[in-house]
Amino acid sequence: MVPKEKAVELVSSFFKYVYYDGSVFKGAKQCALIVVDEILNEWNNESGKTAKQKYWQEVKQEIEKL
Repeated sequence: MVPKEKAVELVSSFFKYVYYDGSVFKGAKQCALIVVDEILNEWNNESGKTAKQKYWQEVKQEIEKL
């Protein structure tokens, strides 16, 4: 998956949690869990941290462009 696709996927996954159960805190907590899960999934596929760091930096840049 290219960085722009991952950026769109991550932002889209947060939409349903923005006002989760009427609580901004609970929504923020759910969003944080999604991010942690994404990072952990990447570490489970140990293929090179340098490439991963570059990938996540590009994802961050794409999110900032959205």
